Formats: sequence, structure tokens, C-alpha cells
Amino acid sequence: MTFLWTGRDDGPGDAHLRWHTGVRVYSREPGKGVVLIGFASDAGVRRNCGRAGAAAGPYALREALAPLALHDGVVVEDAGTVTVEGDALESGQAALGRVVTSALDNGRLPVVLGGGHEVAYGTYSGLAASARRAGRRVGILNLDAHFDLREARRPTSGTPFRQILVQERARGADVRYDVLGISRPNNTRALFDAAESFGVRYLLDEDCTRAAVAGFVDDMVADVDLVYLTIDLDVLPAAVAPGVSAPAGYGVPLDVIAAAVRRVARSGKLAVADVAELNPGYDVDGRTARTAARLIDTLVAGAGG
Repeated sequence: MTFLWTGRDDGPGDAHLRWHTGVRVYSREPGKGVVLIGFASDAGVRRNCGRAGAAAGPYALREALAPLALHDGVVVEDAGTVTVEGDALESGQAALGRVVTSALDNGRLPVVLGGGHEVAYGTYSGLAASARRAGRRVGILNLDAHFDLREARRPTSGTPFRQILVQERARGADVRYDVLGISRPNNTRALFDAAESFGVRYLLDEDCTRAAVAGFVDDMVADVDLVYLTIDLDVLPAAVAPGVSAPAGYGVPLDVIAAAVRRVARSGKLAVADVAELNPGYDVDGRTARTAARLIDTLVAGAGG
């Protein structure tokens, strides 16, 4: 489904600018600013035995972004949506990767709107293939209640970071993977063991104070050249984000997550970002979509568009 950027018009000029009036079609030419890329997929969630519906996430995220004010000359373009048809996850991830690579090589900051967290493999593939990545150390910062390091017969929404780490180690690349917001009851001992074997650094949800998170984020940013920020909305409390594939029973407070996003965005090292697991069919009064839109706006404003 194509999204048409429409909404309330307060008047001409930048003083009245909102996302729906400011967003342009991606030109695919060298430039600057942010490129939104949708990834409509339920395939990974279905394979992971989760509740389907995340394929509608990109539309709902754009709908929630549309009325927000767009400040300080931020340039935002929209490259449309990569849609995974049926169970064709791998080809969908490859297609997403190509759009992400194009955006990066044309000087943009890609912000991918998911979709299940299988979006991560496509997003990262695009970064790995880009000229910007060459010779630079990448850090993946995952805001998530889950490690997503499952070992499975085929890719799912629970496998993307194992796929990435195995692939990158095989070719001798140095990638750091950190997770902020891990729920101990929602990750098995095998997943904690996998995290240890891959050298994953993590912070449990109940330990996510603002001070602890600031130190956690700063340590990663200082150790890498480029950051891939991935936000699984189930990192937030279910009361704040009910419309996700796997609602959190505890979660990290919104202000703490927002501060982490802002910190990464302002670091000057953010290369690509995505937002995953919005499931509009289970949302309450659009609460999750609006929260996610606010985080995306925080990211874009912090990165300077």
C-alpha cells in the first residue's frame, strides 16, 4: 500500500513545516539528509511463531510521523516500501539491502521502518555493502528485550544478529554488538550463552537507569567508527508500547530510551537506523505508533537531518 503524505496545512513557509509537507520523494542522487525506507514483512515473525501484523508497521509509522512539526531545515525523503510477499523473506532482505546501500552511497542517513526484526539483516546487509563501511569498525546498538541470537534452520525475526555475527566473523570483519534492555525471563540460558560466545555486551532492563545507559552508549560509540542503531519497540513497557509482536512485561522507560537515541544521533557516528516490531493491529489508540514516531523524530533532529 502506497502512503500519501497528507495532513493539516498551517500555512506556507518553514515556520509551518510538518513532516507531511516537508517529506520529498527520494531522488537517488548524491545529497544529504534522511531517507525513509519501509520494510513490510511478517515472514520472520511468522517463522519465529510470533503474532503477525508487523507488515503494516511502515504505513502506521508514516501516518504517525505525518502531523509532527519538522524543525531546523531537516531534509527528509521517502524511498517507498520494500514488501515481502508471502514467505519470500530472503529476497525481501536482499532488496532492502540494495536500497540502504544506495542511500548510504548517495550521502543520506537511511531510517528503515519495519516490519518484524528480520529487518535488521537487510539493514545491516546494506551497510556492509556500502562504500561508507569500507575499512571502518561497525557497532550495532540494539534497543531490545531480546538478543535475537537464535539458531534456526532458516532466518526468522529471532536470528538476524546471529546471522550478521557469523557472516562477519567468517570474512574477518570486526563488528561489535551491544544490546540495551534485555529481559532475563524472556531469554533462555542458551541465548545468554550465545551472547557470551559472541562477546555481546548487554544491559538488563531492570538495570537501565539513565546514568547506566549513558555510560553503556558512550562506551560503544567511543569504540567504533560507525553505529547501526536498531530499535525493537518491545524494549518499552507494554503500557507505553502495547502494539508490538512480543509485549514487554517490564521494559525500559521511554525517557531512558529517548535519551539513548538522542545520544547516538548526536555522536556523529550514526550511519543507519531502523525501527522494528510495530504491530498496529494490537496497538491501543495508536499509542505505540506515536511513541515510535517521536523516537524517529528525536533521532532525525539529533542527527541534524
